[in-house]
Formats: sequence, C-alpha cells, structure tokens
Amino acid sequence: MARSESTTDGAEIAYSVVVPLYNEERSIQELCARIEGAMKQLAGPYEIVLVNDGSTDGTGLLLERLAGRNDHVVFVDLRRNFGQTAALQAGFDESVGQIVIAMDGDLQHDPYDIPFLVEKIQEGYDVASGWRVRRGDSFFLRRVPSMIANRLIARVSGVPLHDFGTTFKAYRCEILQGLRLYADAHRFVPALCARLGARICEVPIKNVRRAAGKSNYGLLRTFGVVLDIVALRFTTKYMTRPLHLFGKWALISGGVGMGILGYGGIRKLLAWGQFHLFQQHGPLMALGFMLVVAGLLFLATGLIGELLMRIYFESSGTKTYATRRVLRGAKCNDSARDSDGGNG
Repeated sequence: MARSESTTDGAEIAYSVVVPLYNEERSIQELCARIEGAMKQLAGPYEIVLVNDGSTDGTGLLLERLAGRNDHVVFVDLRRNFGQTAALQAGFDESVGQIVIAMDGDLQHDPYDIPFLVEKIQEGYDVASGWRVRRGDSFFLRRVPSMIANRLIARVSGVPLHDFGTTFKAYRCEILQGLRLYADAHRFVPALCARLGARICEVPIKNVRRAAGKSNYGLLRTFGVVLDIVALRFTTKYMTRPLHLFGKWALISGGVGMGILGYGGIRKLLAWGQFHLFQQHGPLMALGFMLVVAGLLFLATGLIGELLMRIYFESSGTKTYATRRVLRGAKCNDSARDSDGGNG
C-alpha cells in the first residue's frame, strides 16, 4: 500500500477491489463479470486483486488463466491456506488504488453495491462499512450469534456499527498503511481503524444466499469471537499503555490482600498473643497472601508489557499516532526554500 502504480497510459489506479478466495472455483467467472460491470459505473482505472488462499480445487488455475487474459486482474497466490485475515492483508499489501474495496468471493456480496460504498469515501469518510440489513442466513445458527457478537464488539470498541462481520467495506488507502491484521482480526477492521482516528460510516448492502459451493463458517467459530473481543479491547485501549490495565488490577488485588493481612495483624496485636490467627482465620489469611502475590504478578506483567511496547515501537519505527494531513503556511514554505538555497 505504500507504493503508487499507474496504468499503461500513465493514470494512477483509482480503485482496488480485493477478494480473498478459498475453493470458489464455481463462483469466480460470475464474480469477475459482476465486478467489472459495477466498476464501469465509476470514473477511473481499477484493478481486481484476487487472492487464492491455498484452495484445493481449481481456483488457483482458473485465477492464473484469468489474470493472463484480463489486464484488470491481479492474481495473488498464497503458498497454503492462511485464513481470511491473512489473505485480506495480502490483498491490501498488493493493491495500489486510492480507494480499496474488500469483499467476499462467494457471490453473497453484490458488486453493484460498490458505487454506494465509494460514494461515502468520496464524501470524506475513511471507512465505509457494509451493513447487511436483511440477511439470507439461518436465523438461529448465523444471525442470532452475529447480533450478539456485533453488540459486544460495538460496546467494547466504542464504534457504533450494526455489522462488523461482513468483509464488504471500502477504505481510503492511507488508513490501511498503518494497519496490520493478525489472527481473525478482519472482523475488527473498523474498530482498529477507529483507533487511528478514522471516520467511519455504514452503508446498507444486499446480502443473498450462497449460489455455489459451501460456507467456510460455522457455529463453532462464534466461540472464538469472545477471545478476539478480549484481544480487541487490549489493542484498542491499552496497546500503548499496558501498565494501566495490569496496574489497575495490581492495585485492587494488592489492596484487598493488604487489607486482609492488616486486619489479621491488628487482631493479633490487640489480643496480646492470646489469639491464634491462623487457627481462627487461616483460609482468610491465605487468601490475603495470595492476593498480595497476585497483585505483584499483575504489576510485574504490566511493567514487562510497558518495556515490550517501547521496544516494539522504537525498533520497528511504528508511530503511536496517525496523521490525517499537514498544512504549512506560505512563510514556512518560503523559509524552507531559502534554507535549501543557502545550503546549496
């Protein structure tokens, strides 16, 4: 995403459509035809970045042939199945458009909704997220778990979206430059972008039943969302200050433990040796010691996290902030030119 490329006539690529694919041999031809039909409604050159995520059917061979005869197609072939998040990141890394549109390859996303997403980006938003208002999935197996997960993610992240699960989104290219996706973070892209100060909106999109193939998602994947939400909370709020998270629990645990031990110590002193502390309150004193030790462990974890955070940002050169734009006055520009001329 950091580079800029142009077409053969010198025009910069305006739009990149990124599609991760896994065993979607039966959908590819129809998908590309629909995407090209939708992109003709937009002004400007475009590319279609098709990522083969280690498919075991004929998807890879079909994509290779398609890229050989279609100048708009960019074929990215991963060595094995890394998962949707990694495939999406690979597509982002290879795309060069000013506006990047991500979507699934199973024809459940209608490419003719792309202009509506792009319109919001052109209005000034950084992320336009699709919202499946009317879903064609199973109510109990897909829609109910999805509603619960979406509300939890919205509450944890502070981003008031109705649908985090859909891949169908449009991004301003610069917002993706500071974004790296790991594990199953593709569903949290709006929340991660919001941490960088992105302006986000929702756009109603159509959602239809899968026309071919079988879904790669199941009910069991819902349980992993809980752990992902915990990771999301940490990365969006405590990524640059882990001591604030662990230090809070260190104070709570250590404070309660010290209170229990202090109570036992006072009782022992007031009884002048006639009170057998561990015989009367042995479990309580053991709890007090455990809480103090837990508080020290929380504190040590927070300090280690702070050191790792500083090492990460300083060694990788990653910024802890994201700049939307920089405006310099005419005097600053004149001074810079004078300075350059004097040095030359």
